[in-house]
Amino acid sequence: MRAPCFLTSAGRSFCLSLSAAAQLSSRPLGISCSITRRSMTSKRQMDHLERTASNYRQNALYPAQVCGIVDESETVKRLRIAVHPDFNFKAGQWVDFFIPGVEKVGGFSMCSSPGLLQREGVIELAVKYAKHPPAHWVHTRCAVGSDVAMRVGGEFFFDPAPSEPRVDLLLVAGGVGINPLYSIYLHTADLLRSNLSAAGGPNYNIGSAHLCYSAKSCEELLFKASITQVCEKFPDQFSCSFHVTQQSTDIDPNLQPFVNHNRITQEDLRTHVDPHKTLCYLCGPPPMIEAVSQTLQDLGLSQDRILFEKWW
Repeated sequence: MRAPCFLTSAGRSFCLSLSAAAQLSSRPLGISCSITRRSMTSKRQMDHLERTASNYRQNALYPAQVCGIVDESETVKRLRIAVHPDFNFKAGQWVDFFIPGVEKVGGFSMCSSPGLLQREGVIELAVKYAKHPPAHWVHTRCAVGSDVAMRVGGEFFFDPAPSEPRVDLLLVAGGVGINPLYSIYLHTADLLRSNLSAAGGPNYNIGSAHLCYSAKSCEELLFKASITQVCEKFPDQFSCSFHVTQQSTDIDPNLQPFVNHNRITQEDLRTHVDPHKTLCYLCGPPPMIEAVSQTLQDLGLSQDRILFEKWW
């Protein structure tokens, strides 16, 4: 379902519930940084606001309105959301997601690029079904025209300046942890397109980008068609490998060349690691991130070139 993607007057006048506003006013703000290494200190399930209390956040909370909903998979819905003209984010960041009438505040990473926001005034979120109230609302009550409010946060992002030296990106995703990495992947492709089309504009030092993406089955691989399209459009700089561990059905022949029937291994990563050029972003379940991070260090990549976000 889709509607014209612009904020209605109702969306612009959206007000937070008292409970959400109280939470907002008490949020501490951190210092902006492009690296995050969050670790779990307790088995108790923490809410998004508690878990990210020390992370950087923008000061502004913006009204927004859902203008499109599609089923990205059997368990994931992708929302297309029209946002305020002043809304901005960096590829890889997330939003505090406020819903009228829902006390809990969601935390969802953007799965679209800043370029889409600039071109169309929208962002996209891919939300997996869960009983946690914000995710449950997305899957059971959210509709085109629903009003929400969002605030951008997060220290996990890729936002190179034209003057920065070239880096080769290695993006490693597990499950729904693909969201911020897909945003980074699309943003890198947008910067490359900008280089090819700009006349007298900024020129970015874009290196290669390789995405390793692991899921139980091909059906759970989000955005796979557009990921492979980027690889086909820029074969000299973009590549990807999908890793499935419980595939039980036939694989689409067009997807088959990209699919591996194993978890991500040291050999899968070795080809894409240069200790002097590689910058690696990881996002997925904590055990996977810890294992891959150690593997990368064994391959000679220093800790300051391994950026990660553990997704709960």
